[in-house]
Amino acid sequence: MPFIFDLTAHEIRRMTAVLDAMPDWDPAAVLAAEVEAHSMLYSGLNTEQRSVYDLLCEEGVLDAGP
Repeated sequence: MPFIFDLTAHEIRRMTAVLDAMPDWDPAAVLAAEVEAHSMLYSGLNTEQRSVYDLLCEEGVLDAGP
């Protein structure tokens, strides 16, 4: 007889506990802040840096962002 353990119920309880512990968490605000940080991080690149950045994005190493 194989041993089977379903973690679905445990994961639902865990996720509920995490979300209850963060009542002021705003996923939309977090995403907006990440987009802004990405834009700021790569905004001042010179020509050579921009070409390396573009190459890394094309190869899938970096996310091109918004």
